[in-house]
Amino acid sequence: MDTPVRRTLSHLVGWAADRRVPGPLRAPLYGAYARLTGADLTEARPPLAAYPSLSAFFVRRLRDGARPICAEAGLLPSPVDGTLQSLESISEESLLEAKGRSYDVRDLLAGVGADVALEGGCAWTIYLSPRDYHRIHSPESGLLREARWVPGTRYPVAPRVLARRRVLSINERVALRLETSRGPLLMVLVGALNVGRVRVVGVEPGHAGALEPPPSFERGAELARFELGSTVVLIAPPGLLRPVAGLAPGAAARVGEPIGEYA
Repeated sequence: MDTPVRRTLSHLVGWAADRRVPGPLRAPLYGAYARLTGADLTEARPPLAAYPSLSAFFVRRLRDGARPICAEAGLLPSPVDGTLQSLESISEESLLEAKGRSYDVRDLLAGVGADVALEGGCAWTIYLSPRDYHRIHSPESGLLREARWVPGTRYPVAPRVLARRRVLSINERVALRLETSRGPLLMVLVGALNVGRVRVVGVEPGHAGALEPPPSFERGAELARFELGSTVVLIAPPGLLRPVAGLAPGAAARVGEPIGEYA
C-alpha cells in the first residue's frame, strides 16, 4: 500500500522538477540527464534552453517529422515510445503481465468500457523508461468518449518491480475509451513513482465518466502526456485487431510504427 513517506517523496520530487532552472544551466543539466538515462537529444525540438524546468524537458516535444505516423489504414500505430512488456490475448478478462503476474482487465479499466466485450481481445503493455519520449498519441481517429482518473499508489513501473508485485492495478492511472469508426479502443495510462502526473488533452484532471461533448482526435494527434514514470496498456476487443507479425515482448515501440493489424 502507499505510505505517507512515499507520497511525500513523490510530491518533493515533483516540486523540484517544476522549479525554474536558470537559463545558462539548462543545456548542461538536460545534457547530463540525457547521458544518465540514454535520452536522444537530437530528436528534441530545439533549443534546449527553451525548456524552463526539468518537468518541461521531460515532456519535451520532438522535431517535426521525427515520428511519422503509419498511413496504411489496415495497420494500427503505436501510441507511445517504449518497450513492449507483454502482448496477450485476453482470457477470462485477465491479461498476463511481466514475470507471470496476472491482472484483471476490468480492475485496470475501473468501469471504463464496461459494455465492451473483452474475452478473446488483445492487449499491448508498453513501458516508458526515463529516456523515452513521454507524450502519448492517438492510435486511431475517433472520439474520446470516457476518461476516468483512478487514485492509487505510486510504485515504480520498471520491469524488475512488476516482477515482484502487482503494480498496474494499484497505481494512480487514467482509463480512456476512444470510439473509432472500426470499434472501441481502450487505454490505461499508469502513473509511477515520483511525479506520476497524467494529463489528457482537453480533459480536466480528475474527471471520471463520460465526456460531453467528446473531444475528437485524428490518428497520430497528441492525446496525453506523462510527467515522470509511465506504462500504457492498449486494449482491443475481440475480432478487431491482432499483433503485427513478428512483434514480441522486449521489442522497441515507437510512436507511429505499426503494432497492430486490423482483422
